Amino acid sequence: MRALRVTTTDGPEAVEVLDVPEPTAGDGEVLVEVAAVGLAFPDLLLSRGEYQLRPELPFTLGVDLAGTVRSAPEGSGLAAGDRVAAVLPYGAGAELVAVGTDAVFPLPDELSWAEGAAMGMNYLTAHFALVRRGDLREGETVLVHGAAGGVGTATIQVAKGLGARSIAVVSSDAKEQVARDAGADDVVRVDGFREAVKELTGGRGVDVVMDVVGGDLMTDSLRSLAPLGRLLVVGFAAGGIPEVRVNRLLLNNIDVRGVGWGAFAMVRPGFMREQWQELLPLVASGAVRPPVGATYGLDDAARALIEMQDRATLGKSVVLL
Repeated sequence: MRALRVTTTDGPEAVEVLDVPEPTAGDGEVLVEVAAVGLAFPDLLLSRGEYQLRPELPFTLGVDLAGTVRSAPEGSGLAAGDRVAAVLPYGAGAELVAVGTDAVFPLPDELSWAEGAAMGMNYLTAHFALVRRGDLREGETVLVHGAAGGVGTATIQVAKGLGARSIAVVSSDAKEQVARDAGADDVVRVDGFREAVKELTGGRGVDVVMDVVGGDLMTDSLRSLAPLGRLLVVGFAAGGIPEVRVNRLLLNNIDVRGVGWGAFAMVRPGFMREQWQELLPLVASGAVRPPVGATYGLDDAARALIEMQDRATLGKSVVLL
């Protein structure tokens, strides 16, 4: 079978499509014939050897997939022919994948293969951030940095499904359109976002900040919080890891909370399936409909990662097999 392989950590330009042996299912594993693979920022970091996870070379890229079950263990609730989505730490970018049952989820009929591959990590991360770490409540307001990216659009939609208002932060007209299409209630530009948020909230501020960007935005993000607000640290797409002056937390009664979804979810049996079940009603209501950006063939997957590296990506990049 063909797979998207990293043989050297020289970045996306060095990623190759190679023939590798088909996997066999181990105990508690499902074999999935892959129809679509979602590419994410961790894939780019993995190709450069810069992710916190360092697989032994060579390895297969890909975190999210959608496809059809070829075989499944008895008692798993899955059967050959079922439409599913799945999430792995890496290894989804192949024509056939073996996945533990805890990381395989039923894919609703209303979602396409590409949408299924766009849902996994991003929406589970957004759900974990808002519900488990952010304690988001109906009627609250969420400020979303990186709002045109995969986690950003997922956050907008999960927040809407939970009855919250979203304010998207973007840097261009094209990204504003992506955020609005995802369902953002308001959109502001990253330059001057603090003043814009103050005006939109009548001076009160927001209840939750979802920050996948980091860098120089941190101080103004903290200043944008209402009393008892929560800033969720999800990632550092800007490259810099900011420092927090903790007196700000004391004076304004605000929190900074880390969000490490993978490290938490992937070692707790049943947790991801529980999350997925909580997301399904949001799919049924129409609040969650994963935006798919550009689609690629497997032979063009390296180009997708290069475009991600060049910040040219809008929405979730999906490879169709």
